[in-house]
Amino acid sequence: MRQGYTRRMAERPILTDDMLRVLTEQSLVFMATVNPDGTPNLSPKGTVRHWRGDQLMFADLRSPGTMRNLASNPAVDLNVVDPINRKGYRFKGSGRVLREGAEYETIMALYRETTERADERIRAVVVIDVAEAFPLTSPAYDLGRSEAEVTASWITRWRTLYRF
Repeated sequence: MRQGYTRRMAERPILTDDMLRVLTEQSLVFMATVNPDGTPNLSPKGTVRHWRGDQLMFADLRSPGTMRNLASNPAVDLNVVDPINRKGYRFKGSGRVLREGAEYETIMALYRETTERADERIRAVVVIDVAEAFPLTSPAYDLGRSEAEVTASWITRWRTLYRF
């Protein structure tokens, strides 16, 4: 088993406090689904949130490929990484699309609090049942660099790119 890898064993939760922290702090998650021809579809998501237990959720604002793929194959893979310290997590699981019902309405109530014009923009919500999760780290750490060193290097890079 991979180092740091978590999988549901009995009642042990998969999603850790640190996973939820990174997910909450980062506003961009990349989600892969499977196209009908078996190729991957990778799509950025800005609305992924923890739902409950080992479930995540996201709002379909503009995800026609993702939604089409989930209709025929629920397999998903999500990556969230802090671009400064170059650490994050990968979540594997299955997604189900909700367009109505009590669970949909409860989730929509949450998005109405955080998403401008939620009712007119959100076409559906997706609940993801996370089956496996494990940490992602930059190969820079393989060189013996500390988190402070990696962070400083990337802060310098971002400041140079964006001149702040």
